[in-house]
Amino acid sequence: MHMQVDVLAIGAHPDDIELSCGGTIAKLVKDGHKVALTDVTQGELGTRGNKDIRAKEASEAAKILGVVTRRNLKIPDGGIELNRANLKKVITLIRDLRPKILIIPHSVERHPDHVHTHRLCKEAWYYSGLGKIETSLNGATQKPHRPDNFFEFMQWYEFTPSFIVDISGTFDVKMKAIKAHSSQFYDPKSKDPETILSRPEFLERIRTECEYFGKKIGTKYGEAFYSWTPLGVKTIFDFVLTKG
Repeated sequence: MHMQVDVLAIGAHPDDIELSCGGTIAKLVKDGHKVALTDVTQGELGTRGNKDIRAKEASEAAKILGVVTRRNLKIPDGGIELNRANLKKVITLIRDLRPKILIIPHSVERHPDHVHTHRLCKEAWYYSGLGKIETSLNGATQKPHRPDNFFEFMQWYEFTPSFIVDISGTFDVKMKAIKAHSSQFYDPKSKDPETILSRPEFLERIRTECEYFGKKIGTKYGEAFYSWTPLGVKTIFDFVLTKG
């Protein structure tokens, strides 16, 4: 029996979702939506920590965010190839969870893993709706399912957002979920080599970014997303706007 969720967010590495759209995930959960997370790799190429440590951290972060499940596709870190086997893994996942909305990395990114994850997810989003592509799970043939839409979250490279989600009420949950990945971020007691993420100022950068996007819509904190399709609103009074 598959688990029906409202939203499925997919990231390349175990902390990508928290860093990019953790506030949005927490807000969706708070509003009563069923949300699932999936990490494509175990983050085993990361300079700090290892795959077992990172799996525990990812599980802890999932509890903090309140999601219904967190999966890992165990595709090799640094080797997210766009091939039939990997596509089938993502298609099988989508057909199992049957989300209405998919949240994936943006198409233009600094880290090749993020770009490859985008391509894999975008193709799987489309192909998961084709009945003639057959997949099975636990011996049962899966029914086709294509999510209504996919939205892309922002990582290192900035883009002009299609929309910004007000995360003022869940920013603290986002930061708590990020800090659950303690092997990756600032820890004065850690003996691991320093990385761009483990410097003390990195978490401050996340706060500044969220303030920057929040300010654009007149709220304290925001997270930016990209949509390839135009987004409709029921009424122009639905907009969250900076008051001029």
